[in-house]
Amino acid sequence: QVQLVESGGGLVQPGGSLRLSCAASGFIFNTFPMAWYRQAPGKQRALVAEITSNGITNYADSVKGRFIISRDNAKNTVYLQMNSLKPEDTAVYYCNRGGFNSYWGRGTQVTVSS
Repeated sequence: QVQLVESGGGLVQPGGSLRLSCAASGFIFNTFPMAWYRQAPGKQRALVAEITSNGITNYADSVKGRFIISRDNAKNTVYLQMNSLKPEDTAVYYCNRGGFNSYWGRGTQVTVSS
């Protein structure tokens, strides 16, 4: 079965960096688009960044120039490098597999606070 397991979240000071990882299994990883979403308290889940099977990327305006999504098809893993973090980046971050059927990981908490 499809499994997506996020890791790398935590507490970081404003201006700091974190790298999230999502280990995928149960499907042919290199044929599916992948994405990161986030959900802050009291808000809807929203797209952060996405990457196609051949590496084309797209970002939410709020993270452009600060976050980088990448994938390692040999390791069945998608990453989100987050730099210059702001308190408003605080949220639970979810890994998503696109395609006809969408799948989600359980999420990892990112807290940006001094």
